[in-house]
Amino acid sequence: MKKHVLFGLSAGALLLAACDSTPRERQEMVKQEARKLDTAVDEAAAKLRVAGRRAARFDSVSKSRSRQPLDKSSETAFTNDLLGTYAAVEGLTPTTIEPAFVQFMQQVRANRRQWTQRDWDYATAISRRLNAQFRNIRLDIKGRDELHIRALQTEFTALETGRDVKDLGDAVKQP
Repeated sequence: MKKHVLFGLSAGALLLAACDSTPRERQEMVKQEARKLDTAVDEAAAKLRVAGRRAARFDSVSKSRSRQPLDKSSETAFTNDLLGTYAAVEGLTPTTIEPAFVQFMQQVRANRRQWTQRDWDYATAISRRLNAQFRNIRLDIKGRDELHIRALQTEFTALETGRDVKDLGDAVKQP
């Protein structure tokens, strides 16, 4: 944006100078401005290349991390922390699944800011288990509970995606 304004000001200066200059002088001014523009384009292209490499590195690290299996004891501890009394996900019933989702999201909201990407991997695994149980018993869940669960599922996805975008942005900005 700043370069567009500068270019616009430069073009305006050229127009004003055109009244008091010779064609040869104007030609030299245009060459100078073109050199400045080329330099700005080269700098922007270099920054984009660096950002692209950093984004690719972030993606590679992320894929590598997600291929590593989750530690069962850590997953159990995470499940207990996030779900409390609802930790036996496969045993949730049509009446207990909605409170389990509420408990899960309360804990996600409370802890998400200090989570690492690996912590999010554990939370996502728990979310998938909750969603699988939800699908298994969905036909027996009251309509208002199902709507609330769907809203909580959407919120989780939004929070998780927001963290991914933030981490990608941080990775691209790093020196």
